[in-house]
Amino acid sequence: MAAAAGTTKISWRLQEFEAHASRVCCASLGKSTGRLLASGGEDCKVNIWSVSKANCIMSLCGHKKAVEVVHFSASEEQLATGSQSGSILVWDLEAAKMLRTLPGHKSSITSFGFHPFGDFLVSGSTDTNIKMWDLRRKGPIYRYKGHTAAVRSVAFSPDGKWLASAGDDCTVKLWDLKQAKTITEFTAHTATVAAIKFHPNEYLLASGGADGWVRLWDLEKFCQVGALQDTAAVRCVTFSADGSCLFSGHADVLRVCAWEPERWLDAVTVGWGPLADLALCNQQLMGVSHQLSGVSTYVVDLKHVKRSADAAGADDEAAPAPPADAKLRRSYQRPSQGLKRSAEAERRSPEGERRSASEDEADEKVSSAEIHNAQDYREIFQPRNAISRTPPRMPEPFRAPPQDEPPVNNSPLFLHQQPVSEHDVVPVKVCAASQSVCVRACVPQGSPLVTRIQRVEPTVMACVTRPAAGQPLPAPPAAGPPLPAPPAAGQPFPAPPASEPAPPPPQIFPVGRHEPSGLNVADFLSGRRGVILSENEVLNHIRNGHKTMCVVLANRHKNLQSVRDVWGRHGIKSALDAAVAMDDLSIVVDVLNIINVQPSLWKLDVCASSLPQIDKLLQSKYESYMQCGCTSLKIIMKYFWPLIWDMLRAGPSVGVDVTREERQQKCRVCCKQLQNINNVVKSKAAQVGRHGCAFGELRMLLAQLDQHL
Repeated sequence: MAAAAGTTKISWRLQEFEAHASRVCCASLGKSTGRLLASGGEDCKVNIWSVSKANCIMSLCGHKKAVEVVHFSASEEQLATGSQSGSILVWDLEAAKMLRTLPGHKSSITSFGFHPFGDFLVSGSTDTNIKMWDLRRKGPIYRYKGHTAAVRSVAFSPDGKWLASAGDDCTVKLWDLKQAKTITEFTAHTATVAAIKFHPNEYLLASGGADGWVRLWDLEKFCQVGALQDTAAVRCVTFSADGSCLFSGHADVLRVCAWEPERWLDAVTVGWGPLADLALCNQQLMGVSHQLSGVSTYVVDLKHVKRSADAAGADDEAAPAPPADAKLRRSYQRPSQGLKRSAEAERRSPEGERRSASEDEADEKVSSAEIHNAQDYREIFQPRNAISRTPPRMPEPFRAPPQDEPPVNNSPLFLHQQPVSEHDVVPVKVCAASQSVCVRACVPQGSPLVTRIQRVEPTVMACVTRPAAGQPLPAPPAAGPPLPAPPAAGQPFPAPPASEPAPPPPQIFPVGRHEPSGLNVADFLSGRRGVILSENEVLNHIRNGHKTMCVVLANRHKNLQSVRDVWGRHGIKSALDAAVAMDDLSIVVDVLNIINVQPSLWKLDVCASSLPQIDKLLQSKYESYMQCGCTSLKIIMKYFWPLIWDMLRAGPSVGVDVTREERQQKCRVCCKQLQNINNVVKSKAAQVGRHGCAFGELRMLLAQLDQHL
C-alpha cells in the first residue's frame, strides 16, 4: 500500500451524525461535486445535507412508507426517491418542491438512474421489473422484463443508448433502450450483483457482487476481460475520472483494480462498514455509510493511492500510459441532443400521458420541502439560477487530520476554539448515568456547539443556558445521592467508597485476528522448568499440533461433503437438518453462509430449523458466528415475519386443511424461537462497541415482536 507523505492520512472519517429519528435505510452522494448528501429512513423522510456539515439543509416529506433508495441527477438539481410501497417521487431541489409522482411498481424500489441527456429516469424494483419514465408524463414509457429476482442496480451508458441492470438472480443484463429488449446477458456471478458501472470513455462495464468478485466486460465482443475476487462482498464500484482504474468498495476496505491483465493495484483500510455510495471529487474519493439512525462520511486521498502499475499518486491530469498489451476499444459518441421517443413507443405506452396542472397541484398538497438551513440552501442551490460570467469555483479538498490526532477530537460535542475569559465561563454539573461521580465542565458563553457527533461510549449530552445577570445559577436536579462536602484546607480528599468490581466483558474472538486463539507462542519457543528445548523438540511440538489441525479440517471437509450430498438428493431443508444433527456449529455456519447470499433459498421450514441454531450463534464467542446469525435473522425478519404474523392472527380454517394447519404450526414454532432470540438480543444490546451496535440494530428490527405479541 502506498504510504502517506508527511503526517497526513490516506483515509479518515470526515463526520458522523444522527440523520433520522429512526433507522436510516439509504444514503447517496451527489456525483457532480461530491458535496451533497441525501439520506432516507424509516421515518418516511428524505434529508438533504452538505458534506462536512451536520446541519440538515432540507427535509422532504411525501412518502407514506420507509424510503429505500435516493439518487441525485447528474447536475444535482433533481433527486429521485423510492419507498417500500413502490412509489417514486422526483424533487426539484432548486425550487424546493416535488416535481413528479410516478406510481407503477408493485413493491419496494431498489435503484435509480437518470438519463445523461434527456428528462428520463429508470427504476428497478423487487418486483423484478425495470421501468423507464419520462419526467414530463405520469406513466412509464418502457418496461424491461427479464430478471427473475429483485433488481439491485441500474445504469445508463455514457452515450445514453444502452441500459445495464443487475440483481438477485446473479445476472448482468445489457438492454437496448429504444427496442426495449436484451442485447446480451452475463452470468458469471454466483451471488447477488449489487453494483454496476460503465467506463466513462470505453465500451467497458464493471460489476461487483456479494460473491466478492469484481468483473469487467467488453461491450464490443460481449466477453469478460478481467475478474478479481476478495473475501468480502462488493458494495460499490466506480471508475477513476480518466478511466485508468476501478475503485471497488468492500466492507471497511477500498480496493483499486486494473485489467488486461487483471490485478489489484492497492488496498486502503477505511473502516466505513456497510458502504452505501462512492463519489469522486478533486482527487479525493468520498464514501458514505449508515448504521441504525446515524450516517458517516469518509474521505480517501487519491494522491497517496496507487492507481497504475508504475506510478502512485499521479495527478488525474497526467494519466499513466496504458500497458503495452492493452486493447483499444471504441469510445462512446455522445449525441448532441437527448433521447427522443418514437411513434411506436407512443403507441406501446398508452399510460404515458401528459400530466395536467390539477395533478401537479394535488401532488404538491401531499408533499412538502422544509428548509432547515436557509443560508446553506442559498449558497448551494440559489446561485445556479443566477447568470455568472465566471466558471464555478471547484470546492477545496478536505484537509486530512494529522496521524497523531489528539483524543479530545473524539468527544461527542465540539466547541469552537475561541479565547475564553473568566466572565464567559459558566460552571455546569453533568452527571453520567454510568458513573457515580459528577464532573464540572466549562462552556464559553456565546460559543456555538458544532453539531458533528462522534460515537463514544458512554455519550453524555448536556444543554446549557446561561442565566441572566444577577440571577443565581439553577441547582442541578437531585437525580442521585448528594455530593460530599470538599475537605478543609490542608486535608486530603477522602478516598471514594469501594464499589463492586464490574464483571469482565465477554471474550470475543474477532474475525480479523492475526494469531491463534488459546495458544501461547512462548510455549513452543521457551524451555520448561528452566530447561531450554532443542530445535528438534520445538519442531515435534509444532508437528503434533499440525497433525491435530489436519485431522480437524479433514473431518470438517468430510461432514461438509455429506451435507452437500444430502442437499443434492433431498434439498436445502434436509441438508440443514443433517448439519444440525452433526452437533458442529461450524458446519451450520457454512450452510447458512451459503443460503444467506441467496435469499430465494429460504423457506418457512428452513426458518423453523435454523432459528434454534441462530440463537446459539448469537451467543457464541466467535465474531464470525455472530455475524452469520445476524445476517440470517435479518433475512427472516424481513421476508418471513409478515407471513408468520398473518398466519398467527388468522382465524381457524373452514373444514380440514392439513397444509394450512402445518403452516400455522411452523409459524408458531418460529414465533416462539423469535421470542427467545429477542430476549438474548435485548441483553446483549447494552454492550458497548461494534457488537453492541450490531445487537442494537437487531433490537430495533425485533421491536415489531413486542408490538404484535
